[in-house]
Order: sequence, then C-alpha cells, then structure tokens
Amino acid sequence: MDLSSVFSLDGKVALITGASKGIGFSIAEIFAAAGAKVVLSSRKQDTLDEMANQLKSKGYEATGIACNVGNMDELPLLVEKTIATYGQLDILVNNAASNPVFGPIHETSLEAFDKIMDVNLKAPFELCRLCFPHLRKSSSASVINISSIGGISPEQGLGIYSVSKAALISLTKVFAKEWGESKIRVNVICPGLIETKFSEALWSNEKIMSMLMKQLSIKRSGTSEEIGAMALFLASTASSYSTGAVFTADGGFTI
Repeated sequence: MDLSSVFSLDGKVALITGASKGIGFSIAEIFAAAGAKVVLSSRKQDTLDEMANQLKSKGYEATGIACNVGNMDELPLLVEKTIATYGQLDILVNNAASNPVFGPIHETSLEAFDKIMDVNLKAPFELCRLCFPHLRKSSSASVINISSIGGISPEQGLGIYSVSKAALISLTKVFAKEWGESKIRVNVICPGLIETKFSEALWSNEKIMSMLMKQLSIKRSGTSEEIGAMALFLASTASSYSTGAVFTADGGFTI
C-alpha cells in the first residue's frame, strides 16, 4: 500500500483563514508540502505576500488574499478571488479567531462579545455557506474548523471566547450532518495550549503555566506544526470516513 497517496493533496485547492502566522500558516505550509495549492488569508496583504513568497521559495503553490473575516461583506470576494485564481475549492480551514479580552466574563463588553462571535462563529458559518457550491463539486471536499479545548470546557479568563468555540463545535456537527449527502466532510480540531502569539497571555504567565502542567499528561505546550499535521489527516483521504468528529490535540488536558 502506498501511504504517500493516502496523505497526498495533489490537485487540491485549500483556503485557510488566519493563515499569516501560527497555526494557520503551519497548516498552509503542510498542505502545500502535501501538494495542495493554498490560499492564505488574513487582514494584511503585505504580510500575506511575504508568507506566500516563503512557500513559493520552497517550490510550493501559494497565494495571499487579504480579508477581514469579521466583516461579512468581505467574505464573498475572498471566495470569488480564490475561484478566479485556481478555478476550484476542495478544502476550507476556518482558523481565524479573535479574543480581545482576558479576564472575568462580567467585565466583557457587548462590543467585545460581538467581535468574538463575528470572527469565531459567524465568519465560519458564512464562509461555509459561500463555499458550499464549490465544495460540492470536489471529489473529496473537507471543511476543518479550528476550535479550542475551551469549547469543550470553559477556560478561565476566556469566557466568551470559550462560548464561541463551543458553538463552533456544534456548528461543525450541524454542517457535517447536513452535508454528508453532498460528500463534504466537516470536522473540528480543538487545540490545547499551543505556543503561538495568539496564546501568549497563557504561556507567558508562570502561574497559569504551573497550573496547566499539573493537568497535562504530556508535560509541555504543543506546536502549531502538530495541529497542521492533524489538519492534513482531516484534509486527506486518510480520514475519508470521519465527519462531525471532534479531535483534541491538547497533551491530555481533557482526559
């Protein structure tokens, strides 16, 4: 059996949000290495161009398309540009996330609540809807939502963020149940403590890290590449019978 073909993304086109750094960029790089043509999206075009050029320098096919996913009016153009560039769409990764607050939930403003929900929940919902006509044409379409262990059990100081990620897990299951007949698989990854700039408020805090290490079976933080590898499994035919599933990558935190 040729296992290289099982994990190959040759001929596939992947759109990844929040892809200019951290987990999103690692997913883009791993997908590109597996043969996919990748569209990196985030808010700043110059940063995207720089990151896309990094991938191109390695012989990969990559394009950056700027989009603020929190602005619903920008999402249709993101999908249109992706199709205009590559003519198809096979894989959607909803990775972009926002968490402008860290502290007690009662101190979270309504403005912050709306921003978190717009980016973390409303954008994945709308992007899925917009991508549906293109994904259903694919021979092996896959949607991968990036949630969090906070979506399984609320994290201290990350109240509304945790609520948004719990809702994203539920949204994943709804799409998976309804899109099975269209041969579109929809799964969700719940990372634990991954050392990225986004999670710096956690891993840079000695008190929080000390508490976390007591709860982890694997006594370390994770890497964005480890999430990227799991995403490759879900994007490839290796996971062809998996949909609506919740995959944790958290060092055993949720055991």
